[in-house]
Amino acid sequence: MNIKQNDQKFIANTYNRFPVVIKYGKGSLVYDENDQEYIDLSGGIAVNTFGFADQAWIDAITDQLQQVQHTSNLYYTEPAVKLAELLCNKTGMKKVFFSNSGGEANECAIKVARKYAADLKGKDYYTIITLENSFHGRTITTLAATGQAYFHQDFTPLTPGFVYARANVFSDIEQLAEQNKCAAIMLEVIQGEGGVNPLNQEYLDQVAEFCVKNDLLLIVDEVQTGNGRTGELFGYMNFDLRPDIVTTAKGLGGGLPLGATILGDKVQNTLTPGTHGSTFGGNPVCCAGAINILQRIDDDLLAEVKQKSDYIINTLKNSKGIKNVTGLGLMLGIEVERNNQDIIRECIEQGVLVISAKDKVRLLPALNIPQDILEQAINVIKRVCAKTEHP
Repeated sequence: MNIKQNDQKFIANTYNRFPVVIKYGKGSLVYDENDQEYIDLSGGIAVNTFGFADQAWIDAITDQLQQVQHTSNLYYTEPAVKLAELLCNKTGMKKVFFSNSGGEANECAIKVARKYAADLKGKDYYTIITLENSFHGRTITTLAATGQAYFHQDFTPLTPGFVYARANVFSDIEQLAEQNKCAAIMLEVIQGEGGVNPLNQEYLDQVAEFCVKNDLLLIVDEVQTGNGRTGELFGYMNFDLRPDIVTTAKGLGGGLPLGATILGDKVQNTLTPGTHGSTFGGNPVCCAGAINILQRIDDDLLAEVKQKSDYIINTLKNSKGIKNVTGLGLMLGIEVERNNQDIIRECIEQGVLVISAKDKVRLLPALNIPQDILEQAINVIKRVCAKTEHP
């Protein structure tokens, strides 16, 4: 079977795939169809929290598979309840709605914000302020929430009710809130798909204060930044924020599809029976895997994430061919002098899997990547970045 040819023949042509067929892996090492070894610094785009074929995670989901693989949300299941309790205890928030992906988690957050504002202020208060360069998903509504015109083309008309502020320009927030009847402000503390760009502490403080003063909900999209990725359990914790709604997915499931919308005090009772739902949301197997992931993201691991982050940044930031390194924890973007796609291709050729974010090289390794393997991969990146285009 020619996997690459059959992919092109039978799968919708929505991905520019790298020329690598992933066959199997263990930890941070992965192998292709020819048993060529690669060090994975892409992490399934921040999904494989503990790498490939993590045994503790496999044991957790296998045990659950042998009991109940699925039941509808018309019944109770222990894994969903236990995971929701864990998330609430670790965040200080009140309730959780489970779905299958980050886009769905954000859809839920948008519905909650609109219903909360409609109940409190009236149905005209539905507009949500998001940021330019943001990314919140690929459904029609989360595309509308995404502040990048590139993703909007071909799919208009999008869902109305979204306006965009420039990141780190607080006056835009004030102006848009004055011009529109708003329900919420929605942002990523680090704009991942937008280029791994953290927002400023002062700006986030201003936004949070503005939300409280004007009774706007603060929604923080933690789809990529959550679950230990930034060196804190959730990215907003680096900035001492208190969101009303937190959305997450990716690394929560550790490799199985799972999204969560975590609700704070104000909105804990906004959703009522029949106002939202998901067939597979809270799937017991996915939740069992997520419980195992969350229970292992402890202070020691988070300290390790920060230490590895410091190592990467300090090694690369003043290296030849590298302009800057942005991000937090193990969510980093490398601004390079050469074309980033050339760098990515050459890294793959030398056995290191990295991906892009805008014009940067993006790193999202497993949180527990061994130091020696990490050093080996970073040395390859450093060497590739230092090459000139015309020797």
